[in-house]
Amino acid sequence: MTERRRSGSRFLYEPFDMATARIEAHERLIDERWAGLERRLQSIEAMLERLERRLWLAVYGVVGFALSQGFLALIGTPVR
Repeated sequence: MTERRRSGSRFLYEPFDMATARIEAHERLIDERWAGLERRLQSIEAMLERLERRLWLAVYGVVGFALSQGFLALIGTPVR
């Protein structure tokens, strides 16, 4: 009789616990949702980093322009 258990399906001989199956399915679902959330958060972080670089570039551009205009005013070159 033990040889039959080895050769047959485990579902024929082991009791099926519905609560355990539901919990396992729920855990797998939560893991997939968490992975999707992490992917979306990583893409948002990457977009924010790109935006931050662009903003700093704009700030440096404005400061550079203001400094160049101030320098030109100091040396007496007419500003166009």
